[in-house]
Amino acid sequence: MTYKNRKRLSLFVLVVGLPAYIVLAVTIMSEASRFPIAIELLIYVVLGIAWVFPLKWVFKGIGQADPDAPDHK
Repeated sequence: MTYKNRKRLSLFVLVVGLPAYIVLAVTIMSEASRFPIAIELLIYVVLGIAWVFPLKWVFKGIGQADPDAPDHK
């Protein structure tokens, strides 16, 4: 996948995918039975971190200069 496509995909994930994931996680947690506050906090922390691991390849190197661009010196 080219750098430009990965950049577009990462933007899509952050603007559309992440809010959808948050709504889904909160909806599921609200439908589940009430947990003690410490357990519920732990679940939210794990859910807040877990989305990154499957998508790490999309974000890797996005903040760097475009490696596909020709050098203009």
